[in-house]
Amino acid sequence: MGRTNPTYRDALRAIEERWADFRRALRRRDQPRFDRLFEYAREHADASGLLNHQNPLLPALFSIDLEQEARLDDHEKRLEELEAAVAAGDDQEVAPPDSNP
Repeated sequence: MGRTNPTYRDALRAIEERWADFRRALRRRDQPRFDRLFEYAREHADASGLLNHQNPLLPALFSIDLEQEARLDDHEKRLEELEAAVAAGDDQEVAPPDSNP
């Protein structure tokens, strides 16, 4: 039988395994962040696999960038909503009543 080519997901798993020592050396607070980056890469594994790039790390990094960009967009939208709510609240503040009887 012929050999099967490893999938992109296999390549991504191998990259993550190669970085395992780096992950272990990170502070505990950073380890979940490291894991999240690989989650981002896995979320785009179908598109990355279609690219069939010679270096599977490049599509992984681009996938991470896409997810980071989406998070930034979400935060910017939320910030705009909060700023609008604060501005609307400022407009509705009522002046204190006169203290003259």
